[in-house]
Amino acid sequence: MPVSLGLGLPQMKQYGIGRDVATVARAAEDAGYESLWVFERVLFPEPATQGLYGVPGLPWPDEYRSVADPLVTLTLAAAATGRARLGTSVLIAPLHVPFQLARSLASLDVASGGRVVAGVGTGWSLDEYAAASVAPFEKRGAVLDELLDVCAAVWGPDPVSYRGELTTIAPAEVGPKPVRPIPVYLPANSPRATRRLVDRADGWMPIAMGATTLAEQWRKVQDLAAERGRDRPLGVCVRANARYSAKPFEGADRQPFRGSVAQIVEDLVAHAATGVPEILLDFQATTRDAAELVDVAAEVYQAVRAAGV
Repeated sequence: MPVSLGLGLPQMKQYGIGRDVATVARAAEDAGYESLWVFERVLFPEPATQGLYGVPGLPWPDEYRSVADPLVTLTLAAAATGRARLGTSVLIAPLHVPFQLARSLASLDVASGGRVVAGVGTGWSLDEYAAASVAPFEKRGAVLDELLDVCAAVWGPDPVSYRGELTTIAPAEVGPKPVRPIPVYLPANSPRATRRLVDRADGWMPIAMGATTLAEQWRKVQDLAAERGRDRPLGVCVRANARYSAKPFEGADRQPFRGSVAQIVEDLVAHAATGVPEILLDFQATTRDAAELVDVAAEVYQAVRAAGV
């Protein structure tokens, strides 16, 4: 089976969301992409309380200065397409009221004809937590667990009933219901998070950090799944944050998915060889506008399929 390819939708400041999301979504679906994805950043702190990903001194990239709301972006894409799955990679669970997010995802699934994939995580930015979170940073894992519980309840049969630390749902009808069970994907950056992934999620959503590293991580996840007696398949969608350049990147220290179309395709082929079924390519940070994003995405897709991947 060829690897399934997804594309990140334009959310950053160089794009016009009202015009470009629909344009890119339609073009990507026409080119053959099987899924369309969004990510979440809610602010750009100046100065930041912490570095990017919590790494001291690591600056936030300039493209995070303005990022369109992920669910608004997916709604625009849903209206412009008819086949591609619509995924979040990822929503930061503690920045959302669990009941409201569960209902929004269910409504989007119905509106799109059952195409939503819910990737959720805990995030890392203290500044985002200070502005928008429903609980302290220290409780982020518990909030994610409660969100998963609330989604299962809200998306399940009526009457819905739930009582947790953040959410109380008296027995009630809650609709609309998703067209089909919405797949839930989780990252896994710690032993505890990996156990949650294996025990509770439908799929894994790692960041592409090199084919060898990905293969090792995937093997560890599979080993833990076997150890914990998981008896259903575990999906995988690898997020590749690509940095496109018209000229090849020269140098032995080139990072994966950095450089020309040919170099990005080479990296994609290597990652697909690990056996993961889906790779999400996000070019938006380094393409100048929607036209270039569409052109690069189409060229990469055609080259990958021509390579037999």
